[in-house]
Amino acid sequence: MARQVLKGIAASDGIAIAESYRLVEPDLSYSNAPITDVNAQITRLSSAIVAAKADVARIKQRAIQTMGADEAAVFDAHLEILSDPELIRQIVKLIRDQHFGAEAALKQVTDQYVDLFENMQDNPYMQGRSSDIRDVTKRVLAHLLGVTLPNPAMIDHEVIIVAHDLTPSDTAQLDRRYVKGFITDVGGRTSHSAIMARTLEIPAVVGTQSATAIIENGQTIMVDGLHGTGLVEPTASEMTKYQQAEQQFRQQKIEWKRLKDAPSETQDGITHLIAANIGTPQDLQAVLDNGGDGIGLFRSEFLYMDATDWPTEDDQFAAYQSVVAKMVEKPVVVRTMDIGGDKKLPYLKLPDEMNPFMGFRAIRISLQRTEVFRTQLRALLRASAFGNLWIMFPMIATLAELRAAKAVYYEERQRLIDEGQTVGEVKLGMMVEVPATAVMADQFAKEVDFMSIGTNDLIGYTMAADRTNEQVSYLYQPYNPAILRLIKQVIDACHHEGKVAAMCGEMAGDQIAVPLLVGMGLDEFSMSATSMLKTRALFRRLDSQKMARLVDRAIQAQTNEEVVQLVDDVVF
Repeated sequence: MARQVLKGIAASDGIAIAESYRLVEPDLSYSNAPITDVNAQITRLSSAIVAAKADVARIKQRAIQTMGADEAAVFDAHLEILSDPELIRQIVKLIRDQHFGAEAALKQVTDQYVDLFENMQDNPYMQGRSSDIRDVTKRVLAHLLGVTLPNPAMIDHEVIIVAHDLTPSDTAQLDRRYVKGFITDVGGRTSHSAIMARTLEIPAVVGTQSATAIIENGQTIMVDGLHGTGLVEPTASEMTKYQQAEQQFRQQKIEWKRLKDAPSETQDGITHLIAANIGTPQDLQAVLDNGGDGIGLFRSEFLYMDATDWPTEDDQFAAYQSVVAKMVEKPVVVRTMDIGGDKKLPYLKLPDEMNPFMGFRAIRISLQRTEVFRTQLRALLRASAFGNLWIMFPMIATLAELRAAKAVYYEERQRLIDEGQTVGEVKLGMMVEVPATAVMADQFAKEVDFMSIGTNDLIGYTMAADRTNEQVSYLYQPYNPAILRLIKQVIDACHHEGKVAAMCGEMAGDQIAVPLLVGMGLDEFSMSATSMLKTRALFRRLDSQKMARLVDRAIQAQTNEEVVQLVDDVVF
């Protein structure tokens, strides 16, 4: 295919050139027409199962090398399913007795098992087996249809990932050594794929609308995460141009690196904390390498998403303890489990909802599944003895929810102390994501040690716009005066009560937003580790009083675009 240009959103800084890898599900549709040659269908089924077993065995070996034997054990369950004589007998029976095609027989039998296991509400382990059966079915079906399933865990050379979008489970399988960039059809700067690209420190262009339609496997792709451009089969002169641009960006990063141990202060000497958002303990090295003043958001749900069953108290303790200990006395803010929305667990059956982002998720699950919540709080409290741990509750909408969460926390704290466990001094806080919470910030601030503004959801809820929906993406407006007023109201409420005002949404590292947040007096800016030094460099150009006057003008503006122009005129 000839050279093509794709325009999208610059989601993660940098430039990368590599071979394309399509992380796109193939068409698995098939005919339901009755068959005549029964033996041929049984032979096809047998061959597909043998091929699927070989796939799983290879994936398991790779998982052992990259993640360890414990994590790879999930593939033993897949091999057991593929070798289950009763399952195979039922599929063959449908082919023989009712003249089903191999595909239709496979799907009907496995769907019955999936339904059976999913309805075992009191047995999370068996519920988890339903996802194993789905994975195995898809693999056998692909072999029956002669199509290839993408398998990011098996990538063993440098690639640019091409996808419609990237889910948390997709990105959990990616090997940082080989994945050099992303390019997607949908998404914005706050989409999961964009956030993960910044965490992985790789360039990303999202929201191209046509990447998967245009790019084939194995093509040479250039991703320019600085300007939001993708090039398919670039010319020799373009390759040279972008390699030079990549070198210039590397030089800029070297300049920023000199600020690694510098204070995070403005031109007029006002200090703010620059912290990092992380998903796993493995992300910590990037925080240390970029001179983070702390961890402003540890997304604890990734501990749950990387497991095949509820992680134990000891498993969670080990993860939290390793982070707080390595950060020494720097603050580590852990958000309690934020499952729901686009973050699913195979072993937690959630209701089908019209709008899961505004449904049963986050603290709402924790307050209903208190045994899960208590386990997490105990692990966190034990880890608090090893460093400076802060805990915050997500998706708080009412004072009653906050008080209920605090009550469980204090019960577990006292229980551990009674057991003779050492527990540190913990600051207790909450996320501000729901507009009602921002409006009532003056009341919430009386009952917490800190508040952290989660702008990704706060903007979406305030503007009534799903940030994953391309049709309304124009409404995701972080600089809209309505959003700025809410943020300022939360910061002012915190300061009135002498409490810390933080932000852990992607807006905290946004170069247009940072001057405004400095003018509002935000105490802690938490962002992707790769944005920290760039933001520290920007701080040094800003005068707090001048930025405060800029905020006065911005909140009186009428549009998002007007605010951008104001910041450009005053700062850039």
